[in-house]
Amino acid sequence: MASDNYVQSAIPCFDGHYDHWSMLMENFLRSKEYWDVVTSGFLEPDGATLTAAQRTTPEAAKLKDLKAKNYLFQAIDRSIMETILCKDTSKQSWDSMKKKCQGSARAKRQQLQALRTEFETLRMNSGESVTDYFSRMMAIVSKMRIHGDKTEDTAIVEKILQSSTPKFNYIVCAIE
Repeated sequence: MASDNYVQSAIPCFDGHYDHWSMLMENFLRSKEYWDVVTSGFLEPDGATLTAAQRTTPEAAKLKDLKAKNYLFQAIDRSIMETILCKDTSKQSWDSMKKKCQGSARAKRQQLQALRTEFETLRMNSGESVTDYFSRMMAIVSKMRIHGDKTEDTAIVEKILQSSTPKFNYIVCAIE
């Protein structure tokens, strides 16, 4: 059967982490070939004198827009949906979600600054494994990069070597 080989991909559900969800949702909509209508939008033609052939293209675009909007509605919970329900197109819904959840550029700069401070003050705890410390470090770095930070990998390695506990001094000296 042909349907045995067909894999239905799950719609990414919004869990409050907009940056992560938006990347997953963008990828999902791209795979369904609806991302172009979400980014560029859909304009309904105003001409009443369109021929049948000229009407099929806008009708197909409108259907594509409605399908993209449907996926967006399925991905979010009721409280958020109520804020974007009045939007006419998938682009308007997407932009509204982005504005509501992502925040302004100023708020993003403040979040990035807080993450940089957390990165700078991060130290390895005594008794903590290198793997756990590295995981904590990379979680912060990933958040920083989502907010537009361009921290180089060498700076991260230097930070790990500088902030490790004295127990690892001999290893740090050997690496340096």
